[in-house]
Amino acid sequence: MIRVAVVDDEALVRRGLSVLLRLEPDIDVVGEAENGEDALRLVRREHPDVVLMDIRMPGTDGLTATRAIAADPQTAGTRVIVLTTFDLDEHVFAAVRAGASGFLPKDTAPDDLLTAIRVVADGQALLAPTVTRRLIEEFARRSPHPAPEPPDGLDQLTEREVEVLRAVAQGLSNAEIAAELVVGYATVKTHVSRLLMKLGARDRAQLVVLAYEGGIVRPGAR
Repeated sequence: MIRVAVVDDEALVRRGLSVLLRLEPDIDVVGEAENGEDALRLVRREHPDVVLMDIRMPGTDGLTATRAIAADPQTAGTRVIVLTTFDLDEHVFAAVRAGASGFLPKDTAPDDLLTAIRVVADGQALLAPTVTRRLIEEFARRSPHPAPEPPDGLDQLTEREVEVLRAVAQGLSNAEIAAELVVGYATVKTHVSRLLMKLGARDRAQLVVLAYEGGIVRPGAR
């Protein structure tokens, strides 16, 4: 059973999402919150697997709450999916840096939302399929230069791991990476797992950030 918390300052949105999720036999809605402060209390009390988190809320906003959830060892196992009105809301970039496992626009189709929850609950990162590459391109445009000090662990990567990291940062799925590198799907999964471990990344979304900050991928490169 996937335990989900719903956080949004609009009651109609919260209730609508909760009603949708409760229709699914493998999803349990453990609570709702209308701001980031209430969300933190809810997450600390219920330890949900996934939080659907609105970004723009009065008081403690979703970005602050996401950062707090990711930083606290007691709640770090909870995955956050950011909900945003705009595909490329500027806060999405900060949310991924803060530890969000992905984002979805609020007009996402119900079936896609349900799939996203299951994907993230399974430990994977989610970047909405229709906007993944645009998000990455925009992230690259806003961060065009590598960080002054490359992220820890980059110098420990093998040549193949660097290739896989570059492909992840370009928005390719595991299946697409396997086809491009002419290796097995299981091999790609193994490489991604090793990348997460070596770089200390929470998930795939964090790998994208580290790849750009470390100069593994340049803006517009394929």
